[in-house]
Amino acid sequence: MLILESLWSTWIVPAAFGGVAWGILGGALPGISPSITMALLLPLTYGMDPTVAIVMLASTYVGAEYGGSIPAILIRTPGTNAAAATVVDGYAMKQQGRAGEALGISLYSGFVGGLFGLAMLVLLAEPLSNVALAFTPQAYFALGVLGLSVIASLSRESLIKGLIAGVLGLMISTIGTDPVTGTSRFTFDSPDLLSGIPPILVMVGLFAIGEMLAQTGEPSLQDVPERPRIRFPGPAMWRRIALPQLIGSVIGTMEGVMPGGGGAVSSFLAYNEARRWSRHKEEFGKGSPEGIAAPEAANNTVACTALVPMLSLGIPSSNSAAVLLGGFLLHGLLPGPMLFVQNPDVVDGLFLGLFVANIAMVIVGYLIMGPCIWLVSRPKPYLMAFIYALVVSGVFAIEASEFHVAVALAFGVLGYVMRSAGVPLLPMVLGVVLGFLVESNYRRALVLSGGDHMIFIQDRLAAVLLSLALIFIVGSLYRHAIETRPKPRA
Repeated sequence: MLILESLWSTWIVPAAFGGVAWGILGGALPGISPSITMALLLPLTYGMDPTVAIVMLASTYVGAEYGGSIPAILIRTPGTNAAAATVVDGYAMKQQGRAGEALGISLYSGFVGGLFGLAMLVLLAEPLSNVALAFTPQAYFALGVLGLSVIASLSRESLIKGLIAGVLGLMISTIGTDPVTGTSRFTFDSPDLLSGIPPILVMVGLFAIGEMLAQTGEPSLQDVPERPRIRFPGPAMWRRIALPQLIGSVIGTMEGVMPGGGGAVSSFLAYNEARRWSRHKEEFGKGSPEGIAAPEAANNTVACTALVPMLSLGIPSSNSAAVLLGGFLLHGLLPGPMLFVQNPDVVDGLFLGLFVANIAMVIVGYLIMGPCIWLVSRPKPYLMAFIYALVVSGVFAIEASEFHVAVALAFGVLGYVMRSAGVPLLPMVLGVVLGFLVESNYRRALVLSGGDHMIFIQDRLAAVLLSLALIFIVGSLYRHAIETRPKPRA
């Protein structure tokens, strides 16, 4: 009861509604992914209450996952990667004059998937935190190695490029003051680098500015000739789309907790499985409501379940979770095994905030349809100019530092180059975020053992985590070898 009273007596509810509204608007702009939408908001949360800031960022994630379906249905252009599967049947329904029905199914399915994902988050995150007191420096080191081991799975197209990005991130994490000796490293006598490069600048630069540079050279969006209103499904439609929603929610749960999964993967898997189990297979691709319900339930489930490894182990499983991790770090919070012990109020506030966010998604999603349709039809030069101004002002507002603005812009250029070269961004972010955790605890463990590396094997929890990391790496390398093996000629 006290938690519920505190929920309504603080800014958590307005933060959830505001985050959802911002997320829907950002998701409705093609090319602006949930992680970019969150990265644009991240600097503006500086100075907020930590719980309120985290709820706003997480609510933005929830809203953006739904918002991506709006242009997917209306103009056949997915606002987010996860909405790509919605295009197939969503736009087909729009051509049949059923755009309002398609938007209603998308919103309703997103709500169902969001609640399912939140339930899984509450059930799975808490048990994993019970091992908090067993974590020693060597266990934290092993946990960081486990987090870095997902680089192999995140580098689907090129393992070498993924490793290069990860190493670059680790190199960036060493800039600043040595965690053990206190000496400065790679600062080039610049006092601005003594505290290192904040991960927030790396994320804003790579995700937001880099994407804006890439989007600037692409053609503008087409106008939307009509302004349909959302029409929610009735009882008969509820029964028809119940199974696709369940399929999407289950797949979204599994993909969300797996590093390198994410909304896009779960959406396409859910679409395929919904078609496999449907009684109306012939309608898929021609305007099937089930073809909208399954992927939308999946990607909104991921918006919650992707936080399971981030909250419990401090390992972000997606770009959006990595940006949320940056929000935790910005406010002096360290996600991981001790979060539930040291900051239980933040965890409770996040859970309740996500519940409010899913309710807000239905309310705001219905009311904000007009502005969203207007936004997706604006000329791209105006949109890009507005977003650039928002990024620069937000980064400057953190510490009123022109140096921070320059660093964010530099990482934006680097992000653009990496995109052009096909180098994945998340391995680099993992290196930046986990680099200090790995190095500091590695050296602390060696100080405790007098330089004996056997301490990492003697600690049972550390040995288990290192074994899992090894298994994960070997499995990812094997899968990569199978996928890249040349197919025999017919």
